[in-house]
Amino acid sequence: MKRRWEAKLKQIEERASRYERKPLSSVYRPRLSKPEEPPSIWKLFPRQTQAFNFVKSCKEDVHVFALECEVGDGQRIYLVTSYVQLWFHYKSRKHLLHCYEVIPENAVCKLYFDLEFNKLANPGADGKKMVALLIEHVCKALQELYRANCSAEDVLNLDSSTDEKFSRHLIFQLHDVAFKDNIHVGNFVRKILQPAFHLIASGDDEDDEDDGGIPGTTSQAFSHFSEPPIKRGISFREMSTDEEIGESWTLTSKARERLGSAERSGPDLSFLVVKDPAGKKRLFVDLGVYTRNRNFRLYKSSKKGKPVVLEVAEDNRFSLTRSESTSEEEQCFLSSLVSNVRFSDTLRVLRCDASEDKQKQAGHFNSTSTSENIEGFQASPYPEIDQFVLSLVNKNGIKGGIRRWNYFFPEELLVYDICKYRWCGNIGRAHKSNNIMILVDLKNEVWYQKCHDPICKAENFKSDRFPLPAEICLPFLLKETRWLLNSRHYCSVLEAGKSQIKVLPDESQLPGQRKAAGMLHLFLRPT
Repeated sequence: MKRRWEAKLKQIEERASRYERKPLSSVYRPRLSKPEEPPSIWKLFPRQTQAFNFVKSCKEDVHVFALECEVGDGQRIYLVTSYVQLWFHYKSRKHLLHCYEVIPENAVCKLYFDLEFNKLANPGADGKKMVALLIEHVCKALQELYRANCSAEDVLNLDSSTDEKFSRHLIFQLHDVAFKDNIHVGNFVRKILQPAFHLIASGDDEDDEDDGGIPGTTSQAFSHFSEPPIKRGISFREMSTDEEIGESWTLTSKARERLGSAERSGPDLSFLVVKDPAGKKRLFVDLGVYTRNRNFRLYKSSKKGKPVVLEVAEDNRFSLTRSESTSEEEQCFLSSLVSNVRFSDTLRVLRCDASEDKQKQAGHFNSTSTSENIEGFQASPYPEIDQFVLSLVNKNGIKGGIRRWNYFFPEELLVYDICKYRWCGNIGRAHKSNNIMILVDLKNEVWYQKCHDPICKAENFKSDRFPLPAEICLPFLLKETRWLLNSRHYCSVLEAGKSQIKVLPDESQLPGQRKAAGMLHLFLRPT
């Protein structure tokens, strides 16, 4: 018995030694990327902030999605992966049943709507006709306020209606046009729906007896997009792509007068006023979907506990382009993603600012700006990079500034529109009338220059890529953040349930550590 045990023990030791010399390979996981490409990313996080921090430090082209758990009280976990990787698993529809796109804060995005009403409370409402009239109204507003052409053929119409509720998602596929972020989208939507707000606020009951009857047309002129009667003004500005790029425009005083008088003669938007189950008037359009890092349900997904998924609506008129490499379903999925907008020289980024006062203060960043007076309305999500870009355009006696910035989340690209500094690397001198751009590639930690001159554009000019200073790159800042969290000079406090960082002055800190302290709120602020 003893000999047999010793023999077995020796055999086990020999096997263990062999496995140490030649360990077993890790569990095989299929990858969609080619062998020479980096491996696919598929990581889960319990908090949205953690997911976005990982994206910022990741070199791959990845995005954040929210997954609603099958068990529990609807708690969500956050997935970081690429569009291709998600679709590869998502199309089987076995596990990923309740998925949401997280629309990143500050990111350029598409125009979108969430529409719904209770069918039992609105028996006479014709949902399809209401959708058609809303699309017509929005297209007219885009044309007359931004000179952006669109029609129902440019709107992806998704349906998840039930016997009790009419529910649609509209995602506008505008040609070379997008909005600065979903906050600007929300400002635009509120602006063009002002007549409907008046109907709800005034208690106008003219159409109540018709049980939601729908007017026949919304074909009104520009003057019908009325000024809001409430606390703040909203102005429209456009980022054009011609030789006067960077110049913004607002409504003229005469236009404002027309807008002010239009409250009495605006378009008939009574079709947008519906009733909730309690009989109270409410809007057909959900205005709650234009918030920071909004979770927006994906095509083919359902809400937890609901069997109905978002499908292409019967009355959808958006047609997908045929592709041998991409199925129609995948094209529809990609088109439905609100933040799936990439930078191009021809892209116009539209703005609808929430406050005229802030707009007047905006002007541009100048060389005397401090971190205090460029934060808020003007500052990008990366104020340290803002300051670096300002240093690039303040040289040789020229005091340049940043007129505006746009953030493209898919590429992690910051595009700065520069004013008062027109030096172009292509011609070796300053342009006489055309402005330049500074583009900062956060993933690859480089910056380069492009410009709006028609000749440079025709040549597709892009300057050499220059490395960003190490102290403003994300890996450095994350490293310094870890130092800060372990330092006796910083303490974590809880206030109203939100994690904050209290900064105690310390002259012994290294410059990079002080910069990291200034950036710490970007990584630790709650969502």
